[in-house]
Amino acid sequence: MACAMRPLPIALLVLALASPSAALAASANIADLPAGHFQLDPKHASLIARVRHVGVSNYVLRFDKLAAEFTYDPAHPEATKLTASVDTTSLDVGADYSRKFAEDFLKATQFPQATFVATSMTPGADGRTGTMTGDLTLMGVTKQVTFKVAFVAVGKMPYIGGTVAGFSATTVIHRSDFGSTYVLAFVGDEVSLDIEGEFDRK
Repeated sequence: MACAMRPLPIALLVLALASPSAALAASANIADLPAGHFQLDPKHASLIARVRHVGVSNYVLRFDKLAAEFTYDPAHPEATKLTASVDTTSLDVGADYSRKFAEDFLKATQFPQATFVATSMTPGADGRTGTMTGDLTLMGVTKQVTFKVAFVAVGKMPYIGGTVAGFSATTVIHRSDFGSTYVLAFVGDEVSLDIEGEFDRK
């Protein structure tokens, strides 16, 4: 009876093993990215931050809840519109004091959401990389921030359909610019942000 209740996952696994090329088909050619509205799949996305700890190591943390969407026209990539948000209460430092750190460093209860609104896109010569500048609002303070952005690939969800596309983005901010000065003598001011995102075309 238990096996009879799970025919679809087993069938998909058999199909994937029988035809791995179908499951892995994707294109790294930016010309294959279609126009449309894309929404972040939060289950296949990450926001990792790194900050210097007592001057000797890079302390790594992540945020578990984020959202983003963008509208893309291949004829005018510079006109791409993107917005994103991060739940600051979802800070995860891999320990049971994650929520305390969210309060200490980000005043998460008072400012539960950080947002980013792109104001300009500058595609690189290769079309796959470029920069994205916009307004980052954190702890109630808004500053202009520029990300380095790279297109990863675009493809179809195997056996399900639908277009998906992947992107990476990186930047460096100074937390004190946004009013985060907690134990600044021990935990660095410079914070690197690394974002990986898979977007579904809607």
